[in-house]
Amino acid sequence: MKKFTLFLTSLCLVLTLQATNPPSHDEVVRRIIEIGLNDNQTMNHLDVLSNRIGGRLVGSDAYANATQWCADQFRKWGMEVILDEVGSVPVGFNRGPWFGRMLSEDGMTLHFATPSYTSGTKGAQRGHVVMEPRTRTEFERMKGKLAGAWVLITGESSGWPIDYSAEGDSIRAVAIAANEETARKNREIMMANRQNPEGEQQPLLPMNEEPALFYKEMVEAGILGIIQSARVPIRVLYDRKNIDKMTFETLPTIPDIKLNEHQYAIIEQKVRERQYFLLEFDIRNHFKPGPVPYHNVIGIIRGTTYPDEYVMMGGHLDAFDVATGGVDNGSGVSPAMEAARLIMEAGGRPRRTILITLWAAEEFGLLGSKHWVESNMDKLPYISNYFNRDSGPLVASSLTVPEAMYEDFRKICEPLNDIDPEFPFTLNKREGPPRPRPTRAGGSDHAYFAMNGVPTIAFGLSDPRGYDFNYGEIWHTERDLYNMSIPVYQNHTSIVQAIVLYGLANLGHNLSREGLYSD
Repeated sequence: MKKFTLFLTSLCLVLTLQATNPPSHDEVVRRIIEIGLNDNQTMNHLDVLSNRIGGRLVGSDAYANATQWCADQFRKWGMEVILDEVGSVPVGFNRGPWFGRMLSEDGMTLHFATPSYTSGTKGAQRGHVVMEPRTRTEFERMKGKLAGAWVLITGESSGWPIDYSAEGDSIRAVAIAANEETARKNREIMMANRQNPEGEQQPLLPMNEEPALFYKEMVEAGILGIIQSARVPIRVLYDRKNIDKMTFETLPTIPDIKLNEHQYAIIEQKVRERQYFLLEFDIRNHFKPGPVPYHNVIGIIRGTTYPDEYVMMGGHLDAFDVATGGVDNGSGVSPAMEAARLIMEAGGRPRRTILITLWAAEEFGLLGSKHWVESNMDKLPYISNYFNRDSGPLVASSLTVPEAMYEDFRKICEPLNDIDPEFPFTLNKREGPPRPRPTRAGGSDHAYFAMNGVPTIAFGLSDPRGYDFNYGEIWHTERDLYNMSIPVYQNHTSIVQAIVLYGLANLGHNLSREGLYSD
């Protein structure tokens, strides 16, 4: 019994000493590297977000699920969590499976997608195919044929759906009027050409190519949906023009299909040759009554000495649902989460507060980060740096900083070359005069921080193994999948981020802003 009592006394003493004497900075960094090399969970985080949860569109069940899962992970690792409500969408949207085929002697399975917040089909719907009318005369001539038809519309898809708002109607009305005048002139040209068959033949004037000119009239006539040519890989976005005004009683009613450009060309030729064939689509786009709120997820490692000073790192949690957000922006979220886990697992107790920020609605206009900045203006002078990652799964291999920050970063970055000799790290001084502080929002969540004078030094990325990653290939397309990420780069980046984040949080001062911006 005495031995057992002595053991308990010793154990309590050890625990007390650990609590009052946390591991040294160097020891925490050593543990971060050891855990990061031997038990890195970055790709596990990405697996859950991309493959178990899927495309994380704002307003979807998947986004809500991702929000809850990330918050639960932070709590499990011993962090505080804030679920920061940013706003809501009036209706929600969940994408189900989609399928299409051409029914003919040379039939084929169709490769297509539809933008978010657009209509699905009413089950499997089969119909003939027509070219859209360009003038009122053409519409009147074929309006009886529109019932039960799939309509090929002109133009190349940019990923956005056809705008059926009042503004869209106004644009189409101008184009219809212009086409009526063009048709009148073309009739005159054709008559002149017939009257002078031996003379020089005048070419016809081109029609305005605004797509779906008679959109509402065609819907009223009973079309099944519209089909537009799309480059491969297919990019689809969301109905930004109408989403804020949607109600569950005024949802879109016909599918807006973006079809593989090669298949579109085959189908268009068949239509122009007046061949008989059918198309069949089964598209399960589902809506839910709203409003549907959406949140930022803020994971907090509270500072022990300067709790009201901050180092921040993050990226946007939302992703378009035509794929699974494996790169945009799973490649930013998963290393940030792992950096937090590594710091906590290594016993890190930073002097100033670390915030891991997973932003909502970046794809809808940087809404989550803008909301946080505007709601926390008092904190902005005390943010040492905000690191944003939204550029793909390449390895973090450099930093370029103003001269006033260089010495602080030099000390912090020294251990980065001890992780893996294959991935050396370079610290550079920024050359030239300071840049003007941006006055307009850019393309990712660092924008509103920078506009308000907060440092947003970002890691330089590289591809030392030559994987030939191309961000444009996946950006907002069907290829934005888990398997497009690069595990070895993602894992290494999480370690680099953890060390730099922890190092900045342990400085005796915030980073100097001298020379950061010219104003």
